[in-house]
Amino acid sequence: MPAASSLPLTKARRAGGTHLPTYVFETSDDLARHVAQLVAGVIRERNALGQHAVLGLPTGSSPTGVYRELVRMHQEEGLDFSHVVIFALNELYGMSPEQHQSHRRWLREQLLDQVGLPPANVHILDGSTPLAQVEAHCREFETQIERAGGIDVLLLGIGRNGHIGSNEPFPGMSGRTRLCTLDPDTRRALASDFFGEWNVPLQALTMGMGTIFEARKIVLLALGEHKAKIIRELAEGPVSPRVPASYLQEHSDATVLVDTAAGSLLTSSQTPWALGSVEWNDTLIKRAILWLCQQTGKALLKLTDEDFRAHNLHQLLRHHGPAQRVSHQVFQQLMGTIEYHPAGKERKRVICFSPHPDDDVISMGGTLIRLVEDGHEVHIAYMTSGNIAVFDHDAARIADLVTEYNRMFGIDQERSKLVEGTVLEALGRKSPGQPDIEAVQKIKGLIRWGEAKAGAIKVGCQEEHLHFLDLPFYRTGTIAKNPISGDDVTIIRELLERVQPDQVYVAGDLSDPHGTHRVCAQAIFRALLEFEAQHGQRAEALLYRGAWQEYELHEIEIAVPLSPGDILKKRKAIFMHQSQKDEALFPGSDPREFWQRAEDRNRGTAEQYNQVGLPEYFALEAFVRWNGVPI
Repeated sequence: MPAASSLPLTKARRAGGTHLPTYVFETSDDLARHVAQLVAGVIRERNALGQHAVLGLPTGSSPTGVYRELVRMHQEEGLDFSHVVIFALNELYGMSPEQHQSHRRWLREQLLDQVGLPPANVHILDGSTPLAQVEAHCREFETQIERAGGIDVLLLGIGRNGHIGSNEPFPGMSGRTRLCTLDPDTRRALASDFFGEWNVPLQALTMGMGTIFEARKIVLLALGEHKAKIIRELAEGPVSPRVPASYLQEHSDATVLVDTAAGSLLTSSQTPWALGSVEWNDTLIKRAILWLCQQTGKALLKLTDEDFRAHNLHQLLRHHGPAQRVSHQVFQQLMGTIEYHPAGKERKRVICFSPHPDDDVISMGGTLIRLVEDGHEVHIAYMTSGNIAVFDHDAARIADLVTEYNRMFGIDQERSKLVEGTVLEALGRKSPGQPDIEAVQKIKGLIRWGEAKAGAIKVGCQEEHLHFLDLPFYRTGTIAKNPISGDDVTIIRELLERVQPDQVYVAGDLSDPHGTHRVCAQAIFRALLEFEAQHGQRAEALLYRGAWQEYELHEIEIAVPLSPGDILKKRKAIFMHQSQKDEALFPGSDPREFWQRAEDRNRGTAEQYNQVGLPEYFALEAFVRWNGVPI
């Protein structure tokens, strides 16, 4: 096994123009495997020398794949953790070790309990420590790190505001392990874990920046488009206390590893021609010329040779110009994306896979209207119940309605008492952030089921073509979900076999902060590839995006025009999801309602087309084709 520092990065490219080593991996799985190999290399080296490997570990979505791969290596390759010493990066203050949101519990479930690591080798700050003892507790944590010989490898995630651990903007560089106050942005990001921002603790115990900087090797991980902006600031911006992670530029051995989405705003991804000569292909030409339109404020067919030269595109002009010719080619490519009939005019069978019960109408409601109007057999597969996104008061209202209805008409009085004694009582005694009991989960699931059906019927779908898959990975009752299993893939595969679709639509919004879109996409792609292996062909797969992000103009392969009437009908379909309207339980950082986000996005896409000189449309829904590669 090669040393950790010499592991080849065969599935990553080095990003140019950064202030510290930054590598972009094609997929999150490639990144996870590389980091797991790096950690395993350190463990095996230390084991061979009869020494302890000392690791600093974070929680969160970014390292989850790494931990799963380490568990696999332990179980299948005999990776020995018996001499590994673990220090957890931070812990929320006020958390008991057994609470679902506790970092101690999360790490135990994701890694520690599965690799045979001796309990004495695990050091995690205790969020239930009395305030008067916190300072001594933190000093003892520092002493334990010193006794262990310091941290060999420290893995880090990064918050959208640039925090690492719980070191929020403007930390002290020499700070040690301590109790700190969480930034409002951080608490907002944690809101989904606690079923509401109001339940998130105000403070956390964390390694300080001084403690972090003493680690011999630091690896910062980031996944998803929602991390792209802060990764650009970290890797390409100046060292600034406003972005605590930027101090890693001054560490002797710090590396940033990201997936394609998280690295999408780096200069090497956005404008690689700004860093030197590039190999021009159709994709890069399209990107560069649309970028040039944005820089100059001109439409495609108004660009001149001088515009190219003024923006350092000499090489593109020299090899593919003049401006009129290359700009006209991009104009024709964009015109070719406009498609009024996305499944064609001949009758076909179509499945829209909706991760949550409202993603279908929010993300592609206008296209569903068009598919129905074109006479296609349109199926919608709701992949999860979405029950965790329902407010308790909505569930209580429905439970109360059922009991009163039964009393009014003398129907099943025993069942009414059961509802009162279980559902309403459970909701009444529920503590903040506590998962629901099964009966409450079912009621919340029924609320989302009824709304999904109403929304689908509003856009013209038939009830018999609605499929509620309730995939097993989602059935945890908490934000944290299980990994995709064969059971999830089998359920999707069976639907494909029954419907035999010609075209499928898959949520490609991989920046979804809850991760459900990504997990569902993984399961669908596996099922499609299995179907293809057996039948020799598969349905055309188009990817859509939802409430969190839209495809960039250069990425769009199909754009479906929507009329004002289509938008109004789509809005009414979204309104059927009453439990998510006005105030959603997990709205993310965007204060707009989902229908507003959808309409602004659709009109914004149309405006972008208009700005580069294409016909003026009222609104557009955008799609890209799946390339057949699993994520």
